[in-house]
Amino acid sequence: MSQPVPGPKRLTRSTTDKWLGGVCGGLAEYTGVDATLIRIVTVVLVVVGVGTTLLVYLAAWLLMPQAPEPSPWAPPTTDGPPAPPPPSA
Repeated sequence: MSQPVPGPKRLTRSTTDKWLGGVCGGLAEYTGVDATLIRIVTVVLVVVGVGTTLLVYLAAWLLMPQAPEPSPWAPPTTDGPPAPPPPSA
């Protein structure tokens, strides 16, 4: 039996790893780089004076779609304990 083919990766703002808008968290999920590293680079570029960094961040915040909220009843996407069973009616 063949495995289902996953859809293309989408650049979205993170709903689970966000501090200010979820842009850095979304970039981290998309690229596979640690979100802390992306946040540090962003802050350094803003402080050093690369003025377009702040404008690009704000534009990304406005233009990047929000990632869908994970369902509390869906199986986990990472290694961890299984999701609790749904409540029975």
